[in-house]
Amino acid sequence: MKEYKMLINGQLVAGATSIEVINPANEQLVAHCPVASEAQLDEAVAAANAAFPAWAAHSYAERGALIKQLCGAIADNAEEFAQLLTQEQGKPLAAARDEVMFAQYFANYFAEQTIEPELLSEDDNQRLEVLRRPLGVVAGICPWNFPLLITLYKLAPALVAGNTLIIKPAPTTPLTSLRLAEFAAEIFPAGVVNIISDDNSLGQAITSHPGIAKISFTGSTPTGKKIMASAAGTLKRLTLELGGNDAAIVLDDVDPKAAAEGIFGASFINSGQVCIALKRLYVHDSIYDQLCAEIGALANAAVVGDGSREGVQFGPVQNRMQYQKVCDYIADAKANGNIIAGGEIPAGPGFIVPLTVVRDITDGARVVDEEPFGPVLPIVRYSDLDDAIARANASEFGLGGSVWSSNPERAHAVAEQLDTGTVWINQHCAFGPNIPFPPAKQSGLGVEWGREGLLEFTAMKVININKAYSNPVH
Repeated sequence: MKEYKMLINGQLVAGATSIEVINPANEQLVAHCPVASEAQLDEAVAAANAAFPAWAAHSYAERGALIKQLCGAIADNAEEFAQLLTQEQGKPLAAARDEVMFAQYFANYFAEQTIEPELLSEDDNQRLEVLRRPLGVVAGICPWNFPLLITLYKLAPALVAGNTLIIKPAPTTPLTSLRLAEFAAEIFPAGVVNIISDDNSLGQAITSHPGIAKISFTGSTPTGKKIMASAAGTLKRLTLELGGNDAAIVLDDVDPKAAAEGIFGASFINSGQVCIALKRLYVHDSIYDQLCAEIGALANAAVVGDGSREGVQFGPVQNRMQYQKVCDYIADAKANGNIIAGGEIPAGPGFIVPLTVVRDITDGARVVDEEPFGPVLPIVRYSDLDDAIARANASEFGLGGSVWSSNPERAHAVAEQLDTGTVWINQHCAFGPNIPFPPAKQSGLGVEWGREGLLEFTAMKVININKAYSNPVH
């Protein structure tokens, strides 16, 4: 069994203790993961701070070249990364290969970005310039749903902007990040990239650490609130990409058969374990029965199981805690609606949950109002469009939403009324490194991706020059 180590100050080191990483499809041991002590965290922070001045002094091109080298190492070992992703995360091998590809795509995109000085204005009397400077040490705290992709899309913009970095993967999916650490150790100067793993015991120490300038966190809203409170003591910069309960509104002019496949795919991508997956579907009464039948048929035909097996399309829920939550939501769905696909949890090892679709359910049920973060889709009937918009907006979350219609202008008018950071039309969960990803309400703070996301890893500096000044004659 392979031994995994952490990266601190350019060295691959063991943890103070270790924990087991299990395969969620069968609950078998995959590997042991090192657990960093608080003293090792302090070492990583000290190393990152010591490396920061020299790293920040490099040009964008020099920093980007090393990020591209890391992407090259991932490309050369893509199948190994994909296999490891399937073992620790559970997703089917095809989806794992896609994640490895997208991780490179995101990182290579940011490796080519620069932030040039901006001239705000200039006249005979004054010149105003805006510069962007790196913040210092950034800590990236990553979740378990896309462990490699999210690690890379935090690493690349942070590093290209001139910051040094500490990455902490989720305890249930640390292995791809620790494998990445082996390549990073060979590519980056000591201290520029540090990757440490834990058993969820270091969060408070990271978020309150005086040597860390910024936290970039992807995860749940309750944890994001704790991070915000913990970071207040040092007024850390924060990017928090938190929970979502994305609603989609299907207008009465939609062809149910044509729309069903896109809606189904956006609902059950990664077995529903995606912050911006489609999680609530509001369908007009005139097409409700037909669209429910189409989506239910797709869910019933789906093959769910061990992601390493041929023909499996959807993997397990990633960990036991989330599995138990999803089972509770399915029980709520049974109590408050009619299950038309899935709903029965198979016996045996592993966290396998069939794709579950529930109809004849409405707002007020937990599975509608909350975020299951699993393969469960409630389909809600509506007859009045303004009422559907109001119900879609009646959520503490505001990450994404979508509108489905054969009339683009009509769809756009609805999209403008949805209170979310992103609204898609006739698609959902479409994103890329060049597209800003802003949250609304309790779905987070700051922006990821795009130029705006890159700027989140910098501090603005204004230089205000009085051109009319002349030295007095002495």
